Amino acid sequence: MRLAQHRPLPVLSRTGASVNTMNRDEVTAAIVSSRLAKGLTWQQLADAIGRPVVWTTAALLGQHPLPLEGARQVVELLDLPAEAVPVLAAVPYRGGLPTAVPTDPTIYRLYEALQVYGPALKELIHEQFGDGIMSAINFKLDIGRAVHDGAEHVVITFDGKFLPYNWPSD
Repeated sequence: MRLAQHRPLPVLSRTGASVNTMNRDEVTAAIVSSRLAKGLTWQQLADAIGRPVVWTTAALLGQHPLPLEGARQVVELLDLPAEAVPVLAAVPYRGGLPTAVPTDPTIYRLYEALQVYGPALKELIHEQFGDGIMSAINFKLDIGRAVHDGAEHVVITFDGKFLPYNWPSD
C-alpha cells in the first residue's frame, strides 16, 4: 500500500509571505509531462546527470534522492519550477504501488515472475551463498535486449550484494 504524500506545509519567506511548494507526486507528474512534451528519453535525462538510466528513471519517478546538482540540472532541462529542486533531492518514501497487486500489465508480469520463481531464487541463494539476502541497497539493475529464436526478449539483471544474517552469540 502506498503512503499518502500530503502537500507540505507552506514555506514562509523572510517577509512572512507564503511561498508555493510542490509535493513529490506533483514533481513526478511535472517530470513525466515535460519529458514527453520535450521529446526527451529517460536515457537522455540519465546522460545529462551522469547516472545509469534505470537508476535515473527510478529517481525521477520518486524512488531515489537526486544529488543537488543533478536535481538542478533536471529542473533546468525540463523547465520545472525551482521549488522542485529540494523535493528531488529529499530522501523519498520508497516502494509501494497504488494497489496491493499491481494492475499495470508490465509491472504485473514482473510480480507474477517473482511469485513463480521467487521461492526457487530464495532456495538457490541460500544453497549457493548461505543464510542471508540480496541487498536492494547495494544494488545495480540493468535492462537490455536479446533475440532468441527470432523473437525479441527483455533481459533484466538484478545485481545485489549478498548480506549474510548475523545472529549474535550472546
